[in-house]
Amino acid sequence: MRILFMGTPDFAAVSLERLIADGHEICGVFTQPDKPRNRNKVTFSPVKECALAHDLPVYQPVTLKDGTALETVRQLAPELIVVVAYGRILPEDLLKIPTYGSVNVHASLLPKYRGAAPINRAILDGETETGVSIMYLVKELDAGDVLRVAKTPIGPEETAPELWDRLAALGSQALSETIPTLADGTAVATPQDGTKATYAAMLSRELSPVDWTRPAHAVSCQVRGLLPWPCASTDVINGEPMKLYAVKETEETTSAAPGAIVAAGKQGIDIACGDGKLLRVTELQAQGGKRMAAGAYLLGHPIRK
Repeated sequence: MRILFMGTPDFAAVSLERLIADGHEICGVFTQPDKPRNRNKVTFSPVKECALAHDLPVYQPVTLKDGTALETVRQLAPELIVVVAYGRILPEDLLKIPTYGSVNVHASLLPKYRGAAPINRAILDGETETGVSIMYLVKELDAGDVLRVAKTPIGPEETAPELWDRLAALGSQALSETIPTLADGTAVATPQDGTKATYAAMLSRELSPVDWTRPAHAVSCQVRGLLPWPCASTDVINGEPMKLYAVKETEETTSAAPGAIVAAGKQGIDIACGDGKLLRVTELQAQGGKRMAAGAYLLGHPIRK
């Protein structure tokens, strides 16, 4: 099939690689404009790097609203548009150009977690299962008919980056299986139940501070779900603001007040939570310092009593 691909992060690049491997004709690749990152050095998006590696034409419109992108898509004449984490809402006129329509790979079990951060939000909310949905794109955000769903459990200690990688692979596989059904007319589009829709809003630093009166598992979900940004944060360790990168739920209980440090050593720093359980911090980053194991941090910063 002649496909126009739209995407930006590494999550999307996995699907682009799969479409190329499947032998589809990629007539063009849309991705976000280049942005200065490390020390103002301009770096390409993972999707752009993938496209250039395969000698595919790359388009990086600043806006999709002035008609220029619309005309470009008409000239490319795709049979199908595939969108994966592009980061822009497509105009309705553009969606209607391809013969087989426009489809999206969304990292949730729709209609749950429509929006920008479905992977992180699923972990933050303590979900035990998630997946990917291949859906038609429509004007309303993530509300199109669903063509295929692939489910997967969320591991009890799985982080958002780990789940991101797994869902990228799962999504590329589901996309690969969906396209032939579009071509041969066997695809079944199932309308979403809008009454069950939830919204996965973008992450912000306001989510970072840890409330130690919450249960240990809830704090663990917060730490794992806010990776790699903005990260959970606390100041209960020596009164110093720091980010938390890894924690471990323990079987131990305590009568200590929530937020109290009960033990500290090579294995980590045990902090009391609201349900009387201890949560062990195993990796952290002090303000102005480097990310490190909690045991290494303690060598230079013993817990002050």
